[in-house]
Amino acid sequence: MAMASTASLPKALSITDAAAERVRMLMAKATDDYIGLRIGVKAKGCSGLSYDVQYAKEKMKFDEVVEDKGVTVLIDPAAVMFLIGSEMDYVDDKFQTGFVFRNPNEKGRCGCGESFHV
Repeated sequence: MAMASTASLPKALSITDAAAERVRMLMAKATDDYIGLRIGVKAKGCSGLSYDVQYAKEKMKFDEVVEDKGVTVLIDPAAVMFLIGSEMDYVDDKFQTGFVFRNPNEKGRCGCGESFHV
């Protein structure tokens, strides 16, 4: 009798120390009762898709919950297939400031870097 594979699936999302620190700072400054951030993907931009980061007040049905480094990030169920294996980072340098996603599913990005396609 063949045994089912026990290989683990890749994490939906990993969070860098810099991203976790930024999420903690945002939660500390929030003026409402948020439980974390919600990550989604929206049809937008010249390449087709764009990352969407918003505050989350509650876990929605089917949200993927990522708890790492003391922070909670919820992934919209419609975005999970686009984000599997991605890393969420936070960058603050002279060229950009904000959350950055290193996504192994991306096949390309637009020239301005605001959107991607898979």
